[in-house]
Amino acid sequence: MEAVELSRVFNPADFEDRIYKYWMDNDLFSPKESGDPEKDTNPFTIVIPPPNVTGVLHMGHGLNNTLQDILIRYYRMTGRPTLWLPGTDHAGIATQNIVEKKLRAKGIERTEIGREKFVEETWKVKKEHHAVITRQLQKIGASVDWKRERFTLDEGLSKAVREVFVALYEKKLIYKGNYLVNWCSSCGTALADDEVDHKELPGRLYHYYYPLSDGSGKIEIATTRPETMFGDSAVAVHPDDDRYKHLVGKEVDLPLTGRKIKIVADSYVSMEFGTGAVKITPGHDPNDWEIGERHNLEKINILNPDGTLNHKVPEKYRGMEPAKARKLVVEDLKETGVFIKEEEHNHQVGHCYRCNTVIEPYMSEQWFVSMKGMADKALKALEDDDIRFYPRKWENTYKHWLTGIRDWCISRQLWWGHRIPVWYCEECGEMMVSREDPDACSSCGSKNIRQDEDVLDTWFSSWLWPFSTLGWPDKTPDLDKFFPTSTLVTGYDIIFFWVARMIMASEEFLGQAPFRDIYITGLVRDKKGRKMSKSLGNGLDPLEIVEEYGADSMKFTLVYLAAQGQDILIDNDSFKLGSKFANKVWNATRFILMNLDGKSFISEESIKHNTIDKWVYSRLNNAAGAVKRAIEGYRFNDAAQAVYDFFWNDLCDWYLEASKLDLYSKDQDRADRAITLLIGVLEESMRLLHPFLSFITEEIYQKLPNTSGAIIQAPYPVERDDRKNTEIEEGFALVQSLIKSIRTLRSEFTIPPDKKIPVTVVMEDNFKGAAFFEEFYDLIKTLTGASECKIGYEKPEIEGSIPAAGSGFEAFAYIRDVVDLPREIEKLNKELIKVTKLYGTTEKKLNNSKFLSNAPADVVEKEKGKLAEFGERIGKIKKYLNDLAK
Repeated sequence: MEAVELSRVFNPADFEDRIYKYWMDNDLFSPKESGDPEKDTNPFTIVIPPPNVTGVLHMGHGLNNTLQDILIRYYRMTGRPTLWLPGTDHAGIATQNIVEKKLRAKGIERTEIGREKFVEETWKVKKEHHAVITRQLQKIGASVDWKRERFTLDEGLSKAVREVFVALYEKKLIYKGNYLVNWCSSCGTALADDEVDHKELPGRLYHYYYPLSDGSGKIEIATTRPETMFGDSAVAVHPDDDRYKHLVGKEVDLPLTGRKIKIVADSYVSMEFGTGAVKITPGHDPNDWEIGERHNLEKINILNPDGTLNHKVPEKYRGMEPAKARKLVVEDLKETGVFIKEEEHNHQVGHCYRCNTVIEPYMSEQWFVSMKGMADKALKALEDDDIRFYPRKWENTYKHWLTGIRDWCISRQLWWGHRIPVWYCEECGEMMVSREDPDACSSCGSKNIRQDEDVLDTWFSSWLWPFSTLGWPDKTPDLDKFFPTSTLVTGYDIIFFWVARMIMASEEFLGQAPFRDIYITGLVRDKKGRKMSKSLGNGLDPLEIVEEYGADSMKFTLVYLAAQGQDILIDNDSFKLGSKFANKVWNATRFILMNLDGKSFISEESIKHNTIDKWVYSRLNNAAGAVKRAIEGYRFNDAAQAVYDFFWNDLCDWYLEASKLDLYSKDQDRADRAITLLIGVLEESMRLLHPFLSFITEEIYQKLPNTSGAIIQAPYPVERDDRKNTEIEEGFALVQSLIKSIRTLRSEFTIPPDKKIPVTVVMEDNFKGAAFFEEFYDLIKTLTGASECKIGYEKPEIEGSIPAAGSGFEAFAYIRDVVDLPREIEKLNKELIKVTKLYGTTEKKLNNSKFLSNAPADVVEKEKGKLAEFGERIGKIKKYLNDLAK
């Protein structure tokens, strides 16, 4: 055979785009049946968490899609029909904000061009951004089935959304009503509770009096929002509070207004907090709303949709923003003599999750979904073990949210999104909720009808994602085959927004959970543990990492660090880990393929495996089993560690080195046997590595002389009983231990590879590794750089040697003649002083009770580890000095 040339330098840019195109052109991402009924009826399916169509992929997406791709590629190779369904989310508020900003940059407001033209402009922006996201996913190697790609506003998903709305309305689970909503004055729309980000901010607490109307006294109030007093309907006290019992039922004068409001008794009020008297503003506080309902209080809305004070407040405050009105109200309260004091007070303030505007509780007519019944079904799915979280700790978060769930406000005052399928007759007032667009009133027949102006919350389409993407509400082959899906990989921040709602919708409309396993990823943080953000300037762009290191390097680094339940701390240099491994794979392969020259393959069936062959296949067998168990348990980092250890340590460091003795042999049969076995192990190793290093393994696989087709469809190595050989693994581990001990000594005393040293190995009686030492004598001598190697049972002359103890043996390396003895002794003494000082400093720190009580547990453990390490090193240096003095 002739050698197969791989480029001298590993450069992923040379082949990654070409390989991805090859996969696409050959339709290798779509699910295939294997002909095995057991596998073909058990597909593996993931629906991608749809990124916002106007977003760009950040490193969190990089991690999420990496883990999904590993699962998909692994299960595809096991022979199961495997579907990874891609798609994007129309992202109502976010997308509309982007388009409005673009228009404003041209001096245009959306109201100037109208709804229809604005939606046209938004579709154009969607198309531009969608192309970016598609390219990003392709660059990182995502093996999604692009033919099945969906969009939350496409025709099929729109049909599903309308079906769900109408069906829930018919079940009386969707209703319209006046209620307090979270109002973003900037976006001009209501938000659901879980779309509000709460931040603790410094504020002020203002104290002032409400005079009793009968002149008999006054009652003290404390609030952070004195400007909301214009919406007050009552003052509430606890019914058991002796300070106020005699005042219940009386009226107070509401300062600055000329209005009178009642004092009511309600058990919600805390007697211990503040003065025990609370101003009640039902139109601007959810808790006050509930009190207002119980006492039939007037609900007064004092805000305009743009967030300014409206006509319900005294004229001088109208049109003001709340913060400005607050200052003026405080000044006026002081002038009227009812103001007492103000003090600093930190409090939680809600902000829009998209534009960061302060959220106002705002009374408005909106559409709601009644959630309690569906939440109970979603809780039962967890109780019945129909769904399982990885890590399990997130089950508590899920339960907590579902237990305290409130009705979901689903209407949004936007133009981009699924328009609510409700029509109103302008003649008779009839309201029609319909699956199809009506052309006339169902009651009076008038053509003068109008559709509801609002759109549905973005999440109202996203919660249908696992089944609407497969064709529901139609009965499609994909829905029949791939639903329920297998696994969801997502972040903890959308357990409320998305995960729980998908389970509720699926249970409600298909009677089962939409997926079995829910893997919650950790956050990707910087090396200081900070969340990556634009403001900190610590973000990492996945495409920049791909450009610098390659997609495989990024993928392997992320999965190697992705310990279940833990955040990932990385910076740009972290990706050198994956890059070094990819380079190792490339260079090892290049070496093997170069050595094809002048050799011939022999039938593998005719080869009788020797000890080292049995050892490498046993190790490969272990790795395949370890990957299977790790993948099934979503321990991604353990799977990556298994393939890394096998390829780098077992294959490259040991089997390849051992094979060189035969590979370079003048005996042609030995050389042919060696290359045949190496290529065989290499081919299977590529299949083992493929889910983790997808591009490089495909590139190599197609250059191997013993392969055909694509690795992406090749079978994944399976654990086999006939390959497992514990006895050989244990025996060869002793050989490895001997070689490592001599190599360590050479490294400690900086003995260059070309300097040979005599080595003597003394074994204990009945040493179980004796036969292995004998069989691998040539390997031991070669890898230890020994000029001669004596192996026996009698202790030799030890003068001039440094001993290294092993399990059942002791090795003596005679180094005195190849090192500068005085210089080595001086170097060791200097190191002893340095390490002894470090030991003392660390010991002192650990004896300090203040440090032990204040330092985090992991820091204390780290210091204990350092102390043990320093102690071990001190012992080793002293032993070296003692041995060199002999």
